[in-house]
Amino acid sequence: MKDNRPVNLDIGTMRLPITAWASITHRATGVALFVGMAVLLWLLDGSLSGPEGFAAVQECLDSVLAKLIIWGVVSALIYHALAGVKHLIMDFGIGETMEGGVLGARIVIALSVVLILIAGIWIW
Repeated sequence: MKDNRPVNLDIGTMRLPITAWASITHRATGVALFVGMAVLLWLLDGSLSGPEGFAAVQECLDSVLAKLIIWGVVSALIYHALAGVKHLIMDFGIGETMEGGVLGARIVIALSVVLILIAGIWIW
């Protein structure tokens, strides 16, 4: 019997469903939050070291790069939280079908885009 299945899957050429992209993005934002929290804790430590440290952190946070990093962490938090709520809803048995999963992923992505844009306006 000849097996026609591919041996090496190239994920770059595969067309993944929106549910797969939502899941991959949920995991990636979890990693981004882990790294981002280290940066934010470092800034908090610097700001609590004394008046000079607070002034240095305040000056650092006025830069464009720092605002991009903060926006990135907030964006990751927004998406990760919304996707987590979607997973909790699915744990209750709501939206477990393929159609429900697709709808849930679309809702999470749409709400994330809106909230991330609002967060960007607030940060800038």
